[in-house]
Amino acid sequence: MKLWGGRFKTALNSSLLEFSSSLSQDQRLAFADLQASEAHARSLERAGVLSKSELKEIQAGLQDLADGWTINPDAEDVHSEIERVLTEKIGAVAGKLHTGRSRNDQVVTATRLYLRGELDRLHVEIKTLQKQFIEAAEKNVGTLLPGVTHLQHAQPVSLAHHLLAYFWMLERDKERFLEIRKRVNQLPLGAGALAGTPFAVDRLHVARDLGFEGVCENSLDAVSDRDFAVEFLAAGTLTMLHLSRLSEEWVLWSTPEYGFIELDDAVSTGSSLMPQKKNPDIAELIRGRVGRLQGAWVGLTSVLKGLPLSYQRDLQEDKWHLFQGLDCVQSCLSATQDLLKGTHFLLGRMGQSLKTDFSNATDVADYLVKKGMPFRAAHEVVGKIVVTCLEKKCSLLELPLAEYRKFSGDFSEDIFAKLTPEAVVGARKERGGTAPEAVQLQLKLAREKVI
Repeated sequence: MKLWGGRFKTALNSSLLEFSSSLSQDQRLAFADLQASEAHARSLERAGVLSKSELKEIQAGLQDLADGWTINPDAEDVHSEIERVLTEKIGAVAGKLHTGRSRNDQVVTATRLYLRGELDRLHVEIKTLQKQFIEAAEKNVGTLLPGVTHLQHAQPVSLAHHLLAYFWMLERDKERFLEIRKRVNQLPLGAGALAGTPFAVDRLHVARDLGFEGVCENSLDAVSDRDFAVEFLAAGTLTMLHLSRLSEEWVLWSTPEYGFIELDDAVSTGSSLMPQKKNPDIAELIRGRVGRLQGAWVGLTSVLKGLPLSYQRDLQEDKWHLFQGLDCVQSCLSATQDLLKGTHFLLGRMGQSLKTDFSNATDVADYLVKKGMPFRAAHEVVGKIVVTCLEKKCSLLELPLAEYRKFSGDFSEDIFAKLTPEAVVGARKERGGTAPEAVQLQLKLAREKVI
């Protein structure tokens, strides 16, 4: 008999029963449901619905379930399954546990409890990855490589500076999840099916019992709100975008054309046809899986669009999208940690790639500006100097001073000391820049974020 079976003369069509079952998704909420049920039982005892002995019976039964049981695969959902098994264990007193609550507030309470725990896990995973970026950056403050715009060499930067850009992306992700946790951590239990409960269960007391920061103040909103899940999927999508951007760079950097990194065998795969291949498949899979989060966000917002108050069965679909998103973010954060562990930076190749480019051209213009020339005029002069270098097949450091002076008498021998990659990087000392002292400040601030 279903929990709602008293009204019905015949059972639900078996194929539709299977169609409507949520067990495959919500069974992971079992422990959270047991937590909430135990807190609800204590509130019923305080309200005089349960005697102290009945409370102890229910608590003992719930603890038995927490120690593990075999879930009936034909159950409608994990919540009704818990009630069924509890009744088998302790008898009719189990039926009192559902006093003053509905599956509507019961399910969303368990979902919030579960998501809160998963957000705490994500916080740890992100900090672990951030620490890896810090460790790699600490070793490479003096390692230089071309910074690019439009995938073209632009200006030289420190490898540490480049890596720390991902640290700060992850810091924003971490902050977003912490903000979302505050809104997840509001108790809906006590809202009943939609209108609240006539029993004096003291919702604020239950909230404190379960570690919630407050209660959902409107019963209609409490059972129908899934904003917190949408927010998580939106934030998770941003996290995945950041991991995808890193993965794209790793794919590019591992190519022979770049040659900036080499990946361990442990984070690479081969080809079924070409025996020489070493493919960055893990990075490619992380890059590809951002679509799962985007799809989950669109899926859940599509479920919620236009739903009238209060509870509708459509809301059962929330967990399919939420859990898919959670699993994807968690697995990709873990995979990215492994990817970084298996990455070797080819420092010589990075430095060599700066020797024949023009990523120091802006510093020639800055040199003229410091001599009093307007920047736009300096920009044009340097553009012509670059054309001369291309014609002569030389770099700006190799071009003779006499050639420089054909374009401006402001040039003197000191220009060459300002055009080495080290000098170009070292000139950018302002906070947030790529000079060693600016990067060291970044590292100090970053370390403080992961204490």
